[in-house]
Amino acid sequence: MSDRDLDPEAVASALLASIGVLLRRVRQVPVEGGLTMPERAALAQLDRSGPTTSSALARDAQITAQAMGATLGALRTRGLVERRPDPEDGRRAVLTVTDAGRQALRNKRNARAELLGRALTGGTFTPTELEQLAAAAPLLERLAQKI
Repeated sequence: MSDRDLDPEAVASALLASIGVLLRRVRQVPVEGGLTMPERAALAQLDRSGPTTSSALARDAQITAQAMGATLGALRTRGLVERRPDPEDGRRAVLTVTDAGRQALRNKRNARAELLGRALTGGTFTPTELEQLAAAAPLLERLAQKI
């Protein structure tokens, strides 16, 4: 490897370019369930965080409370999110993902994982390359946590 390959800015640029292309390609493939990208992102965020408020979700997603409210309203209408009074503060509402919401996320995740799995099979990647990709996954997740 050359010194340029180890330059953090060069690595960052290469990662952003390649991950961006991968994400755009995966997102272009239609998946059953009809979730929009904002709906899927909000539902996944709520699933990860557990019960929380709309304003906390908006803050975490770095979007306006109004935009998050509209997205959550659509998810509630479809029965994917529930809204209940906050047991600690009756003036607030706490949102949770319903079983149907979790199933919608699983369906989308499974379809995308299957898409990637098909792309990884058929001799496109060598066993060594598959090992490298498997080793990179936790590193990419750790990198995301540092941003």
